[in-house]
This record gives sequence, structure tokens and C-alpha cells, in this order.
Amino acid sequence: MVLSRHKITEIRLPRFLYLFLILLLTASCASQKAKVRAKQVDEVISTARTYMGTPYKYGGTTRSGMDCSALTINAFRSINLSLPRSAEDQSNVGEKIKQKDLQPGDLVFFATGKRRRQVTHVGLVVDVRRSNVKFIHASTSLGVIETDLSQDYYAKRYRSARRIID
Repeated sequence: MVLSRHKITEIRLPRFLYLFLILLLTASCASQKAKVRAKQVDEVISTARTYMGTPYKYGGTTRSGMDCSALTINAFRSINLSLPRSAEDQSNVGEKIKQKDLQPGDLVFFATGKRRRQVTHVGLVVDVRRSNVKFIHASTSLGVIETDLSQDYYAKRYRSARRIID
């Protein structure tokens, strides 16, 4: 058996063309990831909004009554993400972010109890327009509602934020 040798011609592309191709591939992957994140965020928010009007019930996890952490658990369950049961434990999950960097889908945490630093309440950011941030949560007095983060009560008690969906 005789093997013939073929001359392989090396194709030389200008360096900028290689960089352009790498940039194009990277941008494509990044935009695809952004689309997936946007779809997941939309699903989480729309699921949370189906609970609007549900009465507050400490320890409750159903439409007949639920607390704030149950709302976020149920919302993220819609995209197969599990969160811890308490608001305090949820405040340690995901990536910590600054308030000025909030995006829909992020979790916001508050200290509404006697201890000023202990996280006792959680909400899900549903809309951000400039510095106007709205979040959905289970209020002890009004049940599941959407509230503006700049409301004095929540602005004073705000502690941190986390991004769960990257």
C-alpha cells in the first residue's frame, strides 16, 4: 500500500481577522447567554406575579397563604432553581450586588425585625427604570404586592441584594 503525500497549503489570515473571528464567536456566546437569562428572569417574575393578592401567612407556602421566602422559592422553582427556606439563608446565595446595579430577577433583602442587621424579609426585583426599582414580596399586612424600593419604610430597612440567575 502506497500513501501519497499531499501538499497542505497553509492559509495565513491577517491577525486582525483572527481577532475579529474570536470577538464574533465570543459576542455570539454572550448574547445567547443574555437571551437565556432574560427568558429565565421573565419566567421567575411572571410566576411570582401569579401570587399577587395571596394573603400573608407566616410559614405558609401555598396560594391560601405564604410568607416572603416562600414566594421567592416558588418563583425560582419555575426554572428549577432551589432556594433555602428562610430570607436570611437566601441572603447568602448567589452573587452579592450593589443597589445601583439591581436588575429584574435579583433578590433584595431587608431587616424588618428588632435587630437592625438581621435579614428578615426578601423581595424579588420586577422592574428597574433609572433609579426607580419595584419589587414583589409578601407583605405581612397586604399579602403579595409590588412595592417601590424607594418607599421610606423599605429604603431604611434595605440591607443587601443578590443575583441568583447569572
